[in-house]
Amino acid sequence: MKTVIIGGVAAGMSAATRLRRLKEDAEIVVFEMSPNVSYANCGLPYFVSDVISNRSDLLLQTPTSLYNRFRLDVRVGHKVTKIDPAAKTVTVLNLDTQEVSEHGYDNLVIATGAKPRRLDIPGIDRALTLRDVVDADRVKALVHDAGPQAKAVVLGAGFIGVELAENLAHLGVDTTLVQRGASILSQFDAEMVEPLQAHLVANGVKLITNATPHEITDTEVVLADGRRIHADVVFSATGVVPDNALAKDAGLKLGPTGGLWVNERQQTSDPSIYAAGDAVEKQSELTPGAALVPLANLANRHGRLIADAIAGKATAAHPALGSIIIGAFGVGAAITGLSEKAAVKAGIAHTAIHLHPGSHAGYYPGAKRVSLKVLFDPETGRLLGAQGVGMDGVDKRIDVLATAIRAGMTVDDLMDLELAYSPQYGSAKDPINHAGYIGNNVLHGTTPTIQWHELPQALANGRILVDVRTEKENGAGTIPGAINIPVDALRDHLEELVGQQVVVTCQVGQRGHTATQILRGHGIDVVNLSGGYVTWKSAQDALAR
Repeated sequence: MKTVIIGGVAAGMSAATRLRRLKEDAEIVVFEMSPNVSYANCGLPYFVSDVISNRSDLLLQTPTSLYNRFRLDVRVGHKVTKIDPAAKTVTVLNLDTQEVSEHGYDNLVIATGAKPRRLDIPGIDRALTLRDVVDADRVKALVHDAGPQAKAVVLGAGFIGVELAENLAHLGVDTTLVQRGASILSQFDAEMVEPLQAHLVANGVKLITNATPHEITDTEVVLADGRRIHADVVFSATGVVPDNALAKDAGLKLGPTGGLWVNERQQTSDPSIYAAGDAVEKQSELTPGAALVPLANLANRHGRLIADAIAGKATAAHPALGSIIIGAFGVGAAITGLSEKAAVKAGIAHTAIHLHPGSHAGYYPGAKRVSLKVLFDPETGRLLGAQGVGMDGVDKRIDVLATAIRAGMTVDDLMDLELAYSPQYGSAKDPINHAGYIGNNVLHGTTPTIQWHELPQALANGRILVDVRTEKENGAGTIPGAINIPVDALRDHLEELVGQQVVVTCQVGQRGHTATQILRGHGIDVVNLSGGYVTWKSAQDALAR
């Protein structure tokens, strides 16, 4: 049996190496059009800034090393130009010699990945993209030639755009990040991504949101509103699209997302042709239908699954959850499952909670705030999604929550998770447990809450806002119109609140919970503002950009 694989990065090489481990006698040929195979494309922005200084560190394997260990026939600089499903052949162009050859297959694997989205504006050819090591070499050379006095403009504030902006700033390059939407990283809810936005700006990155590029000239980027930004170097990082031209020309079925359709065994509409990676759409764990989820972990997992399927093993892909993390200047932001705006768009009923605990025990030096947002089903409590941002501990909390969502756990279950504890690593009440306690109170009606975006309507409907923090905290910043009654003095002011409909707020929500119980105990209609002043202020800052 001969297997031909188109694409030699995550999905393609995972399929090739796994298949060799399962089938020592299989004939396996890999065609990769770039000069490199099995490279770390997620590390490319960090190579540009010399955070990863050795180019060789990006090259995980070579054709020689893959042959020596796995007896794989890996041919770099070879571009597949045509697939003929009826004849079971591929046509291949050797990019060095321009020689064209034809190769038969019993099974074909398409792992062509995604390509940068191309803006349809004048001058776009001047913009650099970052897809492979060759791109990284070119970008690095141009940036270093331009020098630290250069001005760079990055179009698009998705993951690659933010990482590029950070690494250009590390080089001392004056960098402007231009985003079409209202905030960076559109997967996140606005109030959750705002701390990272603020941190980018505090570290010298200029951020322009709600802006559309109109033209790139020899010296500037011109926005649709007429603003002109001087640019010695321009980068296009406006997202990616599936690179599935080969599959389309071969008549293979595409899904509604524009990605290549596959079944649960990663087979395309031709059962002899498999596909995995960023060119392929995935079934979503929490929303109906398919989605494009261009993540390396899924590409590797599905490449492995293809090898199992070809080898005759019973296997099936699990729907994608979409767990992602990014870091910039020491602040991490992570998401798994549904954001609130994704839940609203899909019409999925949900309840959201916010919390801002420490990364580890507060009495041990170095604790940092971890801001979390957790979504769950308002009837069953089943976990639906989570977001986190902070300087420490975000990754492990999102990983736990991603695992909990995958396991079908409820917000109540988070209370009972036994997580490793030592003062320098966590708290006796870990943020995960804390989310469970808060979620339990909300789910079962112990502490009714409202969200920051619901507050204006609640106040318009006649509720009064009571800030239960100290006078000093209130003086340092409060929500307009709030009455300040510290929680410790609340019982002395009950007569002022009897008969009123009240919203209580504090710094992060914890004292608000206590105040809610006090007021409810005295028959007062009260709700707690989820996440308190910290969440509200973050949302207002995001809206003001």
